[in-house]
Amino acid sequence: MKNILLPTDFSENSVNAIKYGLRLLQNTSCTFFLLHTFTPAAYHSGKAFKNFTSMELVHATREAASEEIRSILDSLKSEFDNPRHKFEWIVDFNLLISKIKSLIKEKKIDYIFMGTQGATGAREIFMGTHTMYTIKKVNCPVLAIPSGTHDENLKEVLFATDYKVVRKTDLETINFFTDLHKARLHVLNVNSDGSLDSKQLENRSMISHFFEEDKPIFHITEGDDIPEAVKKFQRQNHIDLVIMLHKKHTFFENILFKPVINQLVYHTNIPFMVIPYRE
Repeated sequence: MKNILLPTDFSENSVNAIKYGLRLLQNTSCTFFLLHTFTPAAYHSGKAFKNFTSMELVHATREAASEEIRSILDSLKSEFDNPRHKFEWIVDFNLLISKIKSLIKEKKIDYIFMGTQGATGAREIFMGTHTMYTIKKVNCPVLAIPSGTHDENLKEVLFATDYKVVRKTDLETINFFTDLHKARLHVLNVNSDGSLDSKQLENRSMISHFFEEDKPIFHITEGDDIPEAVKKFQRQNHIDLVIMLHKKHTFFENILFKPVINQLVYHTNIPFMVIPYRE
């Protein structure tokens, strides 16, 4: 049984991500937790939170959000009607990241699925603020699902890595997603100088042995422009899902959180999973 957290602001993008998750995991026993957090305007205006007007606003906002989330759940149950899937919902007056962190521990969340705007303009950032901060702050794999993503049939999965940090638990997460639809795994070396030290060679060997029966295909990037090389690889190999590890001060963080992200590989219209690496 997998526990999946589905944050939603009731937008089309977030509902699309929820439906994508239900289709992707249609053959997996799951409990889905729909989460909506809110912070009424009165709270941010500097007014005393304990006054009656503020409390009324909190109550009204909670009730409206609860009604909206129940409506979404009724629609999902009607459309999918999957006996493998169970649902719970949470509406909370809280900051999103704080609530996500508490739910990860309380509900033993395995994965977080979040909708994003996707790439629709040269100046547009792929990941919204909530998704970026969730990836950066929480200790749980996050699957970012761009708007308009409907094909959940994973055939080609890309794990882009510099081989500097790899754990068995990370490989188990990758294996879970490749196994869903028996996808082919591509492992792309995103090391600009092309050389590997002893630790990197050890990690590469671990990946090879872990996926030995699945026969993963190993690739090496060419040139110094790593993001462009990964982007080119995505297009040429019709990748359905990109997976990377996130460790502070590594290749991934250095490029993910730069303001020029729209020029990089992550300005994409395919699902993108980030697995956090914690010491």
